[in-house]
Amino acid sequence: MNFGSHDLPPVLTTMTTLSYAAAAAAFFFLSILLITSWRGRLYGLLLAAACLSSSIWAATIAGLSYLDYAYPLLIQVLELLRNATLTIFLITLLGPFQPGKTDNTSPKIRPAVAAIALFYLICLAQIVVFGQITGIDPDQPGASRDFLIWVAMAIIGMILVEQYYRNTPREQRWGTKFICLGIGGLFVYDFYLYSDALLFRKISADIWVARGWVNTLIVPLIALSAARNPKWTVGIAVSRRILFYSSALFGAAVYLLLMAAAGYYLRFSGGTWGTIFQLTFLFGAIILLIVVLFSGTTRSWLKVFISKHFFSYNYDYREEWLRFTRTLSEEETELRVRVIKSLAQLVESPAGGVWFKSEQHHAYLPIARWNIPHIDASVAMDSYFCQFMQESSWVIDLYQHDSESQKYAAMILPDWLPTIPKARWVVPLILHGELLGFVVLTEPRSAVEFNWEVRDLLKVAGRQAASYLAQYEAAQALSTARQFESFNRMSTFIVHDIKNLIAQLSLLLTNAEKHKDNPEFQQDMLDTVALSVNKMKRMLEKLSSENMREEKNALSLNELLQRIIASKSFYEPQPVLDILDTELNVLADLSRLERVLGHLVQNAIEATSKDGYVEVRLKQQPGWAVIEIEDSGYGMSEQFIREKLFTPFESTKTAGMGIGVFESREYVEEIGGKLHVSSGVSKGTIFTVMLPLVSPP
Repeated sequence: MNFGSHDLPPVLTTMTTLSYAAAAAAFFFLSILLITSWRGRLYGLLLAAACLSSSIWAATIAGLSYLDYAYPLLIQVLELLRNATLTIFLITLLGPFQPGKTDNTSPKIRPAVAAIALFYLICLAQIVVFGQITGIDPDQPGASRDFLIWVAMAIIGMILVEQYYRNTPREQRWGTKFICLGIGGLFVYDFYLYSDALLFRKISADIWVARGWVNTLIVPLIALSAARNPKWTVGIAVSRRILFYSSALFGAAVYLLLMAAAGYYLRFSGGTWGTIFQLTFLFGAIILLIVVLFSGTTRSWLKVFISKHFFSYNYDYREEWLRFTRTLSEEETELRVRVIKSLAQLVESPAGGVWFKSEQHHAYLPIARWNIPHIDASVAMDSYFCQFMQESSWVIDLYQHDSESQKYAAMILPDWLPTIPKARWVVPLILHGELLGFVVLTEPRSAVEFNWEVRDLLKVAGRQAASYLAQYEAAQALSTARQFESFNRMSTFIVHDIKNLIAQLSLLLTNAEKHKDNPEFQQDMLDTVALSVNKMKRMLEKLSSENMREEKNALSLNELLQRIIASKSFYEPQPVLDILDTELNVLADLSRLERVLGHLVQNAIEATSKDGYVEVRLKQQPGWAVIEIEDSGYGMSEQFIREKLFTPFESTKTAGMGIGVFESREYVEEIGGKLHVSSGVSKGTIFTVMLPLVSPP
């Protein structure tokens, strides 16, 4: 063990430095990993100490080899320390104490443990007393005796590993077999090294050099057992986040080393252009590495790979639940979109949409989407698809449904669901046994095995998300109710203003008998009347006669539209009426339908510049009267139409109250009709009102 440059050829000296340096780095990394994830358990501390002592031992050999300096006493002390810490770790796993005969009897140390401790103390004393003992010189006195001591240490280690594996229950060996292979392999190689030295009375240089690489290969086995976190070491927990970043860093380092070697080759084989080729190649390699590291697909694949191969469960449930709650609670995006993102990130899905229950339409309607096209499709509440999710609470795997449809009984998928690009899962949103909605998620960035663990996690997360959405919808409904209440209170003040106008006009009428010949009074009277009329017109356009009793009659749309267009004839641009089909009759309340259509025409006029156009067309489709109100105005975005156009108290007008279009759609649907909007920013708007036809009166 006192190899120096005078003992080994230069090539083997370099290899010694590299092999033991690699072992030192590997053991040091593992010890840091264990210390940072230590939770106060003795097993984790002992294993970390054994790895740290192994790292120091290997680093010392690498350093002495690099400096071309032989210091066998230091190497032997450190190797003894390494073997001792590993032995203590194994003895602790086996249990160093004998159980007492009674509960009050204190446990005693096992005789075998005491014998092993005494043996190590004797070995330490011999090393310190005799100093430089085991060397490459076969004629050195005491060499065979010292080799025998190291062989004995290796045998003790192998026996302890065998006893630990034998005494581990069969169902727990899955988590402990790799550490037994790792530590057992370390002692087996030591046994081979010193047995060979004992036979030939000197240490083989080749076996000694390869020892560093062997120790390096053993580290992943120990790390794998620690990562699987079996019962023998409850306190050892390798953090997934640390393992993820460490793996990414290790992969990047290996990649850069390979690229550097390739660049080095280009430099010396490229002739005059070698340096230019090298710089260009290295820059391109670094750019490629950055792109790969920032790739969501690559990161997703690495996370899945680590969870699948280094841990007994796919998820760190504490981290996943914290991230899930954090995503639901952030305020950067709307809650409905956050619900999709929070469920999608559990399975690394990049897109999805959410459908929610609508009692008015007796169906589940799309209310939000994330990275998928808008789909204007609904699902009836009484469909087999919704009934299946309501009764089973299953997360539907669309791939499994295609290959094993018998597992989903009589469930029938909606026709529009397969049209969503790469749709993979349907997660039910169930609260108190009621299906509030469902979320459709697309195929993940990397392959995810859809097993019971993933299904249960999505199911529980779906229930949590359902409670958030239910609370959100209740808050929205309450807010709307409060706004209507505020609107009703405002109406009281408007009625008060109307009374004031009536009083003012009454007073004016009373004074007219006395001052009707006075020119100044006449002018003041005209100004007052004009002002009052304008005020009342504005209020009448904003208020509806909700308290008036509705009377539905068969109405002629020809006459109704002519009257509405005539009332708007003084506006600019003046609306144009085009009646393509006559004698179309619908069943509705005259005042409300006139107010609804008049409001849509008025909106078109106000949204269009004076040099634009507003056209109203009346035509017939089988069973329907179709009214199209088209303008060349400012138009609206798809997002505004979907999220705000039909929302009460949302308006783009400075003095608008935001209830006109909302009331229009509500009343059209109330009499069995439909209201559609087609618009684009700076492209104008078309409101299409479809009303069911009735026979003429």
